[in-house]
Amino acid sequence: MSDLDLSSLREDYARDGLDEADLLPDPIAMFDRWMAEAHAAIQHDANAMVVSTVGADLAPSSRMVLLKGVSDDGFVFFTNTGSRKGAELATNPRCALLFPWHLLERQVRVEGVATPLPRADVEAYFSSRPHGSQLGAVASHQSQVVSGRAELEAAYADADARYPDAVPVPDEWGGYVVRPEVVEFWQGRTSRLHDRLVYRRTPSGWTTERLAP
Repeated sequence: MSDLDLSSLREDYARDGLDEADLLPDPIAMFDRWMAEAHAAIQHDANAMVVSTVGADLAPSSRMVLLKGVSDDGFVFFTNTGSRKGAELATNPRCALLFPWHLLERQVRVEGVATPLPRADVEAYFSSRPHGSQLGAVASHQSQVVSGRAELEAAYADADARYPDAVPVPDEWGGYVVRPEVVEFWQGRTSRLHDRLVYRRTPSGWTTERLAP
């Protein structure tokens, strides 16, 4: 075991604060503001988010993916629908997203329902990906057991030989839009008195409230 004393690692967050007056009426507009600030400060993968799903056995699982769009409809990401996350979303479309912007001492937490994107949207995004990433999507059946890296590299070489130019969209490639029901904006503060302001969707629109940290 390492000699690192994990229990002694801590930071006292003092970079910023978040007051009710800072909130915009709509959480998507508020997210747009924070995403722009995160991209300006972080640059590298500011759109990375944790997607958490729950399987039929009620076991949760999480993984990092990239946010590829946000609108009034919700948060968009693309993936192999045959993956574990795809199988779990097919059974239970409720999921959670987490944007961990440590450099800004911020995080955004989203709870919502994932809906598959139209095939036209999937094809349009797939065509915008680098050629190598397209080949990788053809070669890799995500979450399936493989014998070793050599198997993946052989599958990639085969895809490269078959598709030197245009790469067809794999049948199992797809995307989702997560319609938010709850969006929490978390800002670190000193002495662990963090700001947690939450939007909740209601039949009459969004309401907001503050949670104890």
